[in-house]
Amino acid sequence: MGSELIETAESSSLSRTWIGSILSFLWNWTQWFSWTSQSDAMLRNIEKKILSCVKTAYKRFYVDIGAVVGQSDKIWTVSFNDESPNTPLVLLHGLASGLALWCPNFDALAASRPVYAIDVLGFGRSSRPKFASEPEKVEAQWVESVEEWRREVNLDEFILLGHSLGGYIATAYALKYPDRVRHLILADPWGFPEKPANINEKYQIPLWVRAVATVVQPLNPLWAVRAAGPAGKWLIGKARPDITRKYTNYIPDAQTVLPEYIYQCNSQTPSGESAFHTLMSGFGWAKNPMVRRVGQLDPALPVTVLFGARSWVDNSTGQLLVENRHSAKTYVQVINGAGHHVYLDKPEIFNKFVNDACAQADAEPRRARTPPPEAPAAAPAQSPDTEGTERLNEAPLS
Repeated sequence: MGSELIETAESSSLSRTWIGSILSFLWNWTQWFSWTSQSDAMLRNIEKKILSCVKTAYKRFYVDIGAVVGQSDKIWTVSFNDESPNTPLVLLHGLASGLALWCPNFDALAASRPVYAIDVLGFGRSSRPKFASEPEKVEAQWVESVEEWRREVNLDEFILLGHSLGGYIATAYALKYPDRVRHLILADPWGFPEKPANINEKYQIPLWVRAVATVVQPLNPLWAVRAAGPAGKWLIGKARPDITRKYTNYIPDAQTVLPEYIYQCNSQTPSGESAFHTLMSGFGWAKNPMVRRVGQLDPALPVTVLFGARSWVDNSTGQLLVENRHSAKTYVQVINGAGHHVYLDKPEIFNKFVNDACAQADAEPRRARTPPPEAPAAAPAQSPDTEGTERLNEAPLS
């Protein structure tokens, strides 16, 4: 009798242990897939922490652009010096990025003109709608998102600067809306040259790399970050310690802040990332490369191209632009010592070249155009950040 009681008690204890283990496993598994539930709030706070290194007063707000891709799309925006009469500068970031990563450049670029930086639709704090599945439509959707944003912010003409994927979008925008762009600046732009026919031989890609690339080709570029769950920020820090290290000159705790920011930008629904996947033909090339169309850019539009001498991006883009634009104003600069992130690797030189291009835009007469009829200008459809839109000499967050 006693032994039976002991066996029953032990069996009950084991059952409770097994049940507890299963519940704990299920709880941890649930947490693994729900770690992004607070991503927007965390992203807002980490962005504010990064921007605390910027001395120039700024405003943060949403711009409602309507049903461009989704039902009600919004573009997250930061603006500087918007009272200046000089030509505004608009910044478009690249893949897996966000507007806060321009922090080494904001003060220098906004010293003499309005500067607007946005989270490109599908990235950062902007809306994350489901884009089309055809590359031509995806490109058109991104172009229209920029145009609707421009209309709502009530900019007439501006200087448009795009980095990497942002350079591709900026060029597509200038092709469709040439009258709006005073000067096009391309920082190590992605998606310009044709994909080489003999890519494996040209770049001597090992067989195992080709095999892995074939397996992951259907996946979005940053699938591993999301698959890693809460360990994603650690993975980012280990994969790109060079980027984190370069921000230490601006952000004291960059070693933790930068991986967290990039992680929060990319742990949510991969809307823009999926759109990029639709555009790309292999990570380094576009299905509809810009080289086929740059000759159609307005000949009167000045174009400045800034390349990093050590970048992985094919820098033949500059030569392709010069050849396809013939006598049009095209300026190519290769920045020694810089890689793909030219704005971060050599910020002083980058800022100088950008400011020179902006000054040129200010000095040139406006190009004649016949604008389409528009409704009377109204106040921009902006939704201010809940923590306030303007910051003057704000102390860094602890």
